Amino acid sequence: MLLLILAITLAALVAQPLQLRLVRLLEGYWPARLDRLAAPLRRRHRRRRRALARAAELPAHVEDVPAERLNRLGEAGTELLLRYPAEDRVRPTALGNVLAAGEARAGAASGWDAVVAWPRLYPVIGDRMRQIVDDRRNTLDATVRLEVMSLLSAVAAGALLAGSGWWFWLTLVPAGVGLLAHRAVIEAALAYCESVEVAFDLHRLDLIAALRLPLPADLDAEVRQAADLSAQWRQGVVVPTVYRHQEPSAHGTP
Repeated sequence: MLLLILAITLAALVAQPLQLRLVRLLEGYWPARLDRLAAPLRRRHRRRRRALARAAELPAHVEDVPAERLNRLGEAGTELLLRYPAEDRVRPTALGNVLAAGEARAGAASGWDAVVAWPRLYPVIGDRMRQIVDDRRNTLDATVRLEVMSLLSAVAAGALLAGSGWWFWLTLVPAGVGLLAHRAVIEAALAYCESVEVAFDLHRLDLIAALRLPLPADLDAEVRQAADLSAQWRQGVVVPTVYRHQEPSAHGTP
C-alpha cells in the first residue's frame, strides 16, 4: 500500500510538464466531442448556483430578520461569490467555476478585466506578494497533479485487479487519495484566487504608474481608465493616451 502511494506521488511529479493541460482538463475545457458529457454537468452546476442565489436572497424587510438567519444568508452569498461566476459563464466542473469566479472578481470593482490585466500586473506586484501568489499557485498545481494521477491509478488498478478477489479492494486506496486531493484542489483554488484578488487591490495603481499614465483622482476615473486599458489589451482598441514621464517612487506613486 505504501509503495502504491509512493508510485502515485512519483507519477504526480513526473506529470509536471503537463501541468497546464491537467488544470485546463479539470476546469472543464474539453474537446467538442465531449459536449454530451459537459452539458449535463453545466446544468447541474447552474442548479446549484440558483439554489445558492435563492438561499442568499434578502427578504423585503431585513430589519425583521433574526441575526442567525442573516448569518446564513451571508454565508450563502459568500459561497455564491467564491464558487460561481455569472450563470452564462458556468463551467462543467467545480474547479472551473471557482477559477472563473476568481477571474470575475479580481479587479472588477475598479474596472479591470483580470484575464488581460493579470499578465501585466504580475511583474509589478512586488516580491512579497509574488511569493504568496506563486506559493498558492504551486499548491494548486501540485494538488491537481495528485488528483489526476490518483484517479488514473485507481482506474488502472481496477483493470489489473478485476476478478482477483479481495485484492480488488486495494483500488480504494488511490481512489480515496484522489477524492481527498479533489477537495484539496478546490481549497487551493480558492486560496489562489484570493491572492490574485488581493494583488489587484494592493498593486493596481502600481501598474498604472509603471505604464507612465496619470494616476486616477477617484474610483470613477479609475474605472474608466481600467476599462479603456482592458479593452485595448483584449481587443486592440486604440485609446487616446497622455503619458506622465515622471519617474515613479518605490511604491509606484509620484
